[in-house]
Amino acid sequence: MGALLSNLPAVIALLVLLAFMAYVAIRVNPGFLIKRVAGLVFVVMGVSFITFVLGFWGSGPNGIEAVIGQCGTRCTPNILKNLENVYGLRDPWYLQYGHYLERLVHGDLGLSYSNRNRTVWDILGQGVPVSLTLQAFAIPLTIIAGVPIGIYSAIRAGSRFDTTTNSVSLLFFAIPSYLLIVYYRFVMVFLAVRNLPHLPVSGWGDPIDIVAPAVILAAVGAAFFTRLSRTSMLEVLGQEYIRTARAKGLRERVVIFKHALRNAIIPLVTALGPTLAFAVTGAFFTELLFNIPGVANAAVASITNKDLPVIQGVVIMTAVAVALMNLAVDVIYGVLDPRIKVV
Repeated sequence: MGALLSNLPAVIALLVLLAFMAYVAIRVNPGFLIKRVAGLVFVVMGVSFITFVLGFWGSGPNGIEAVIGQCGTRCTPNILKNLENVYGLRDPWYLQYGHYLERLVHGDLGLSYSNRNRTVWDILGQGVPVSLTLQAFAIPLTIIAGVPIGIYSAIRAGSRFDTTTNSVSLLFFAIPSYLLIVYYRFVMVFLAVRNLPHLPVSGWGDPIDIVAPAVILAAVGAAFFTRLSRTSMLEVLGQEYIRTARAKGLRERVVIFKHALRNAIIPLVTALGPTLAFAVTGAFFTELLFNIPGVANAAVASITNKDLPVIQGVVIMTAVAVALMNLAVDVIYGVLDPRIKVV
């Protein structure tokens, strides 16, 4: 029972995935699900191959440079030979890749090169919950702030509100997130030295620590969704069937929310798919500059240490998330617009 409770998030995620696949099989052509799952397998294999080859040739002869750090100045030929045997570094690259695929089929991402006592799942398992917690606040703020403003701006096209929101969204969309973080830190330090109320500039652990990074991520994302939702809504409002609905005397509220919004939201679903897919690995600068112990810190440390298994784990996790979200987006298309056939 204790083991089940400790793996409860993974169990819930698996049940949600199985329920979604069952729904897809019922809602759409089962052949579509089979093709997409097969495509997912090929995507993972392709991504793993490219990542492995690039990492293999970039980590020194036989990849031994990546594991020398485990013994440091105490390295001897016997110790290095033992490490090579543990990681299979004496094998040709294609055999190493074959062993990696064999482990991957069983859900094993291997051992870390920089720490033989830790698995890749152990390292990523510490960062993923932190990154997901950050995005669990940032993504809803992004949608709640961006989409309604963009839709209302399209309805009031040409007004002062539309001009203002366009200018503000363009500003936030053009400024990189790391520059916003620099400005934020400057303001917080300015307030702190004058003993005025301020927020933390880094750290993780207290509930207040999540406010600034989540708001900054949401500001950049909301700017994108504001512009996208405005453009999409304007395009739909110019369609012939919208003019026909208005000519019939339907109330403007009915025209907007019943006829226009459902079609205008389809491009937003397309953009929301990658946003959710990159929820774990899409906030590198924010996590690093705020010193948040998420996946970004583990990924950057693995790149610095040439820890190929951890790098592969991050890349494969992202590839699987993108493939699954693309599948979800295709299904949602068919739900939102029956004219779109998912085959």
